[in-house]
Amino acid sequence: MTRKYFGTDGIRGRANEGAMTPDMVMKAAMATACVLKRDTAVNGHKNRVLIGKDTRLSGYMLEPALAAGFVAMGMDVVMAGPVPTPCVAMLTRSMRADVGIMISASHNPFEDNGIKLFGPDGYKLPDETELEIEQWMDDPALMQRLAEPSKLGRASRMEDAAGRYVESIKHSIPKGKNLEGLKIVVDCAQGAAYKVAPQVLWELEADVVSIGVTPTGRNINDGYGATATGNLEQAVLAEKADIGIALDGDADRLIVVDEKGCVVDGDQLMALLAVSMKEEAALSGNAVVATVMSNLGFELFLKEQGIDLIRTPVGDRYVVEKMREGQYALGGEQSGHIVLPAYSTTGDGLVAALQILSRLKDSGKPASETLHLFDPFPQILKNVEFSSGNPLENEAVLCAISRAEEVLADDGRILVRASGTEPVVRVMAEGKETALIEPLVENVCQVIQKL
Repeated sequence: MTRKYFGTDGIRGRANEGAMTPDMVMKAAMATACVLKRDTAVNGHKNRVLIGKDTRLSGYMLEPALAAGFVAMGMDVVMAGPVPTPCVAMLTRSMRADVGIMISASHNPFEDNGIKLFGPDGYKLPDETELEIEQWMDDPALMQRLAEPSKLGRASRMEDAAGRYVESIKHSIPKGKNLEGLKIVVDCAQGAAYKVAPQVLWELEADVVSIGVTPTGRNINDGYGATATGNLEQAVLAEKADIGIALDGDADRLIVVDEKGCVVDGDQLMALLAVSMKEEAALSGNAVVATVMSNLGFELFLKEQGIDLIRTPVGDRYVVEKMREGQYALGGEQSGHIVLPAYSTTGDGLVAALQILSRLKDSGKPASETLHLFDPFPQILKNVEFSSGNPLENEAVLCAISRAEEVLADDGRILVRASGTEPVVRVMAEGKETALIEPLVENVCQVIQKL
């Protein structure tokens, strides 16, 4: 399928340019209504849209544009304000909304923004539905679907969205358990979880130190959060904390820092959860679903534990789709999206954190021991820009990849893929030794650069 507006996770771009202008976002809302609005004449359902956002300045521009588009199509809009992406997914389902929208560019800088769409079941939309929305966005007939004046929707603000989310995820820890005795530094990336994350941890009786909780609209992900853990590492050491947890701008991913200030990625976190869930007879399908980016060391560790690893394309929505197909209980990405369908329909950094923290407390061991279950294979990832065409269809590039695969054989792997959000090719290789994979990656990159 050719996709014009949607990438691997909704529509994203630089604020007030391209697809992220008010008129384009309003058109996206109207097109979404054409596809997902239910027939009230048949079932008496009141059409409703739930909109949340992170802390970006451009959210003030895009939120009313989305609301106007849905209202114009005869749908009521409920605006939840700054809340995590998984909160939007949860509320969309619990409030029987037709559509859930999260205004966020996730881990990107504040200059970018985007919209993530959820269906009435709280799951991200499949490719086919996104393609249908794209077709309506460019269809002149869209304006003929506007509601009559008497059937316009209404817009309102929801005051208790964050509170409902806090209470919901606190129940992901077994009844009677808490986090008393743990000193935790939480980094909220100056983003959507800046209020709810410290509140959840404090209410569960942890000793909480909060950083990245003073958003200005322009500082989201700037030196804080899951993609910039330096401040968290320093804070954990300075505070002599047991652990540090870092969320990204919309709080759907989690990266951890142990008591020694060392970063723990999503693969290690999923390894801990997989082993403990298997012991608890809660790992349905005896498998973990992860993307092609998860480390080979993680895969071999799971194999030693008698657990299968099922790989998908990059993107947590593809992980979730595969999990739903096979009714799997655990999945995620190396980057920190961890999906636990027992508690959430999408990646939820806070839910994942509570599961990790609960198990850390039960272990009675330091985080550096509890969260290090395998030694990852050396991994090299490089991005190569290209201006036109599809490098992955070029014969010289395909030959370079094939030669690398022959050299690695069973001692590693190479993955070359196009980015879903920018004109770059990502070249990743991993193997037992860095000296083995480094020249292979460099050779593929050079072939692409010559195109």
